[in-house]
Amino acid sequence: MTDRPTGELTLQTVTFPADTNAAGDIFGGWVLSQMDIAAGISAAVRAKGRIATVAINAMRFHAPVLVGDLFSVYTRILRTGNTSVTIHVEAWVQRQQSSEHLKVTEGEFTFVAISRSGVKRPLPAE
Repeated sequence: MTDRPTGELTLQTVTFPADTNAAGDIFGGWVLSQMDIAAGISAAVRAKGRIATVAINAMRFHAPVLVGDLFSVYTRILRTGNTSVTIHVEAWVQRQQSSEHLKVTEGEFTFVAISRSGVKRPLPAE
């Protein structure tokens, strides 16, 4: 595991008790949704318009996310196809009391560019 995030800071928030699971840690579904939002922002910028998540190709949870963590999501484009873009996503936290900076989750998300009517469309040239 690297000691520095890779990619561009795309989303940042503080975690709250309302997002916890039965064990008191932040619920994995909440983490996944924040990562999907961040990846979607990156994909929409590349697609210059509307996109839809079509796959989560990989997902790895390295450490729990705790209440009060500063939760940061970094994204970078891995590859593009004719209509799709795959984004590498890393979630990092800064622990509230220790200032420790730790990668907690990473994954790959694939999106497809779509028209206003929801039909696939080619990605525009960069």
